[in-house]
Amino acid sequence: MKRLQWPSWMPIDPYIVLLLGTVGLAALFPARGTGADVASGASTAAIAFLFFLYGARLSTREALDGLKHWRLHGTVLVCTFVIFPLLGLAARGLVPVFLTQPLYQGLLFLTLVPSTIQSSIAFTSIARGNVPAAICAGSFSSLVGIVVTPLLAAGLLGSGAGGFSADSVVQIVLQLLVPFLAGQVLRRWIGGFVTRHKKVLGLVDRGSILLVVYTAFSEGMVRGIWHQVSPVRLGGLLVVEAVLLAVMLLLTWYGAKAMGFGRADRIAIQFAGSKKSLASGLPMASVLFGPQASLAVLPLMLFHQMQLMVCAVIAKRRSHDPEANGDDSAAHPVQGQRQDRVLR
Repeated sequence: MKRLQWPSWMPIDPYIVLLLGTVGLAALFPARGTGADVASGASTAAIAFLFFLYGARLSTREALDGLKHWRLHGTVLVCTFVIFPLLGLAARGLVPVFLTQPLYQGLLFLTLVPSTIQSSIAFTSIARGNVPAAICAGSFSSLVGIVVTPLLAAGLLGSGAGGFSADSVVQIVLQLLVPFLAGQVLRRWIGGFVTRHKKVLGLVDRGSILLVVYTAFSEGMVRGIWHQVSPVRLGGLLVVEAVLLAVMLLLTWYGAKAMGFGRADRIAIQFAGSKKSLASGLPMASVLFGPQASLAVLPLMLFHQMQLMVCAVIAKRRSHDPEANGDDSAAHPVQGQRQDRVLR
């Protein structure tokens, strides 16, 4: 049987449609009472299982080898946890003209979230960049973010992250880092199975995000939070995020060139250093912001879709660069696969 394919002429990825549909479902049929408890528990378990699979898939030797390219990984970490937050702080001057205070807090939280893993790898492969470096950079960013993101949120958001405490850090570590380490420990026995069944990881990835989105937006509907956001404010938020993404894409590309990185490394830095992870950010926001999480993750959700669509176009153009043919030694592109459909 042939797999159903999303028409190539459609400008919107099917997963974006699913995300929008999930938001619509939460608006029409929000989880309440016992249903909300069940949805929250299911989303927490799904995210933990997702990071367990990440741990089982990532080769320990590959990660250790990746440490040798410390300049590249250090550059990505600086972009993710230093430059991004500084730009987020600079956006404070847009309140209240473009952004309300709650939307600004969500935007600032977005800048504190770690980078992506799967989409960074996929786009780097499409653009014929340094794929092993993208794997390590995304993984290191996610691990560092488990601790750094809550600490930055405490220092920069203050009372805005009302749920922050030492218990919040512990809860995030238990939900994300512990399952990842468990996957690393068990990788010897299950790593091969997980690698052979990558579709399972993709389904868990997408499904866990949809569950968290439904839970967060359901709570927002029940509490009436969405009445605080007008279409004009949403439009202003989209403009601000478009500028933020453009600045980071230009900075990672030309900044890496100024630092002496080759083309393949520059591609990995651009895609790993300019994107933010929805899978990591959503569970962190639910812990840090509590009842206000649905409004806090709105900027992250919008930025996530924007970065995927823009980076997909950039990756395809990079794959046709004349110099790509002469700089493939570290790229290991995956031929014949529609990796531009890998979303995270």
